[in-house]
Amino acid sequence: MRELFHPDSAAFTFPYRVEYTHPRAVEMCAEKLTQALGPLSPGSELVCLCIGTDRSTGDSLGPLVGTMLEKTATPFLHIYGTLDEPVHAVNLRATLEEMRRNLKNPRIIAVDACLGHLQSVGSIQVGMGPLKPGAGVNKKLPEVGEVHITGIVNVAGFMEYFVLQNTRLSIVMKMADIISRSIQSVASRLQREVT
Repeated sequence: MRELFHPDSAAFTFPYRVEYTHPRAVEMCAEKLTQALGPLSPGSELVCLCIGTDRSTGDSLGPLVGTMLEKTATPFLHIYGTLDEPVHAVNLRATLEEMRRNLKNPRIIAVDACLGHLQSVGSIQVGMGPLKPGAGVNKKLPEVGEVHITGIVNVAGFMEYFVLQNTRLSIVMKMADIISRSIQSVASRLQREVT
């Protein structure tokens, strides 16, 4: 789980936000993700690193996205972090080492839940640069990804662990569906371009 960008930054192209309830949320996220990733260089591999845990409703966004992608993704998209095998604070460094050993020139899309302002809850955010997992709950973890997607699942500012535990699963599931479908759309397009 990461800390949210300052709301004034929404005026720039990135980070880009869309409400999960928007009828074109999948297409809009996919479009911005495509812009953020740019073309894949020859020999690079596309990775989706989904961070979080299945032991907390709010923090399960990443593993839910990974599990949804596992059902539809082609071997072109490497997925780390699912409900069965979550990537979280305890094993993040080991997972990054495994990726370095097994993948050539990976382009990483990092996915995580975050807390934010009340008016931002339900927003999906696509951003350039690495994700800072754990920042919202004061954990020091490695930054990951060239591009990141976060879902603002609840309100920040007080008793973050308790807030994450008491986040509505309905919102998390719907956001995970939007995010996974947008990533799958981009991965399919990139695969066609490089093959």
